[in-house]
Amino acid sequence: MSILPKFNFKILIIQIYKMPAKEKYELEFLFKTSPKVLDNMISTPSGLSEWFADDVNIKDGIYTFIWDGSEEDARLITKKPNHKVKFRWIEDEEDNSDAFFEIRYEVDPMTKMVLLIVTAFAEPDEMEDAQLLWQSQIEELKRKLGA
Repeated sequence: MSILPKFNFKILIIQIYKMPAKEKYELEFLFKTSPKVLDNMISTPSGLSEWFADDVNIKDGIYTFIWDGSEEDARLITKKPNHKVKFRWIEDEEDNSDAFFEIRYEVDPMTKMVLLIVTAFAEPDEMEDAQLLWQSQIEELKRKLGA
């Protein structure tokens, strides 16, 4: 009789090769713009196609984002006018991931500046690239708004 513990090697192999969990991060940006204009840019296909993707289509609540001929689908989870939009990539849904990306904003009553907050998820080894991509996209949004 062996005194070594019995291992289920299938489970061990799955744990070794399992993809790392995505980690949440937030980025904040200040804008000098109208909340109404900003809301249109973050919540409509036409607005999103001006700064976020080359083109954006919507069908049955699924947004298709197109970049350089490549497509990614996302489901609109939440849309609160003059506050936020929240999407979940279909790929994350299929992987049973809780990951999402959200763009929300608040207006400072004193300065009238708009604080835009991006919440998203990335795998640990892709975190820096993901944040740089969002920073680049938000800079394009600022440029389009003249903010």
